[in-house]
Formats: sequence, C-alpha cells, structure tokens
Amino acid sequence: MKIGFIGLGNMGAPMAANLAKAGHAVTGFDVTGVTVPGVAQAARGPEAAEGADVVVTMLPNGAILRAVAAEVLPAMRPGAVLLDCSTVDVASARAVAAEAEAAGIGLLDAPVSGGVGGAEAGTLTFMVGGSEEAFATAAPLFEVMGRKAVHCGPAGNGQAAKICNNMILGVTMIATCEAFALADKLGLDRQAMFDVVSTSSGQSWSLTTYCPAPGIGPKSPSDNGYRPGFAADLMLKDLRLSQEAAEAADADTPMGQLAASLYEAFVEREDGRGRDFSAMLPRFEARGRSG
Repeated sequence: MKIGFIGLGNMGAPMAANLAKAGHAVTGFDVTGVTVPGVAQAARGPEAAEGADVVVTMLPNGAILRAVAAEVLPAMRPGAVLLDCSTVDVASARAVAAEAEAAGIGLLDAPVSGGVGGAEAGTLTFMVGGSEEAFATAAPLFEVMGRKAVHCGPAGNGQAAKICNNMILGVTMIATCEAFALADKLGLDRQAMFDVVSTSSGQSWSLTTYCPAPGIGPKSPSDNGYRPGFAADLMLKDLRLSQEAAEAADADTPMGQLAASLYEAFVEREDGRGRDFSAMLPRFEARGRSG
C-alpha cells in the first residue's frame, strides 16, 4: 500500500519502519524533522497524505489530532482510511470520525498497547473503533505492526477500550507496589512473595510480566533503574483520560480516580517524571503509614 505516516516519535518511528520493511511505500512527516530508514520524508503533513491508501497518525493528544486531521483530510482521496493510533479522549476521536465521514474517508481510532518495545518488535495490540470496511482495509497493516487487532465497535470505542484497560493497569500496578513495600516491612522475601502471588489469586500482568521489584520475575524496567518502558507521565495522561470519560458518562470509578491522583503526585510533585510507571515501588518503600 501507499502509506502516509504522521508523528514519528518513540512509537511512530519504529511502526513506520516496520511498514517500510514489509514492502509498503511509506512517506512520513514529523514536526521535529526526524527521519526513519526506509521512509520517505515529506515537508508537511498534507504532502505525506496525498494519494495515500492509509494515513497513520501517532500524536500526543486530542487537540493535536483535531488540528492534524483538519490539515490532512482535505489532502486525502475519497475512500482512503485515516488510521489514528494515538491515545486521545473519546470525544476527539468521535469528532474527527464525523469529519472524516463527511469527506468520504474512513476513520479508525486504534490506540495501542505494548509500548516502545512492542512497536519495535511489531507485537503491538490494537484496540480499534470504526467501520468494518475501514478495519478490513487496515488489517494488513495491523498484521505488520502488531500481533493482535480487536475491532471494538464504532468510532471512539478503540479509545474507550484503551482507557479502560489502562485504568486497570494503573490500579493494579499501584496495588502491586504497595504489596511489595508491605512485604518488605513484614520481613517477607520478595522472591517468596512473587512465587506465591504469581500462582495465586493476587496475580496480575503488573506482577508476572512487568514486576516492579528489581531482580524478580522476567526482566522489566525495574532492572534498568526504572528507565521507562511505559513512562509514569503517560500513565497519568491515560488515567486522566479515563476520569474525563467517567465524568462524561456519569460512571463511578473511585479506584481509577485515586490512581490518577497518586500518579499526579508522583509525576508533578515528586520524582516520577521521566521514570517508568512501575517506579511507584521505591516511592512506597520510602513512605510510612502517614505518608
């Protein structure tokens, strides 16, 4: 396919590179001017979109998505697909979908799970909202960039699935870090705790795949000084999106709300900015009951 790719950051660059390696003709654009091996460079977003079968976007937030869509939709041919892989608010995803539909263009909101490692390895999971027709068009690209793509329903449902998933992830990581900190203070060996919990009712992905305790379980960012695989800043963004959506939907999410407030304190008032979201463990280790 002929593909335009807008947003060549930590996630977008390896995704675009994988598409080019698979034989697709990829033209990319990023405001920083970054270049990606195998990807032709456009001077502007609309230039990357011209004549493309699919335009992929990987952008920081909903406001930027709306602005980019306003520029690139007029440059896209009718029948093409705008595949947005950003994590944004549901309202922005649905607003851009309406604009795309009016222009005769398919829109898929397809946020991803798997982090930079998954983007590089081509093992991302895509949570996709939009039409069946647009989903079928993009299916070959999902196969290159990831190992699973789930069609979650109409426009906006991809974002809904992502923020619900990451609300669970934020809550379970905090609980896992709290439990390790408590185990330490009770004199329970970390390996023993892992061996018990990883095969008991308390097990979760946060423990068994992404353990926040260094040297325990599979290798994770905790073994690399908490250099981010998934930054605490991004977890805070996703938790805030979950609470915006909960407010709009009149949904009671007390654990999600508390997780958002804890990550807000960690990132904005403590030392969490630029660290992995599992670095909550040393935060809890250093605190007593009174905080």
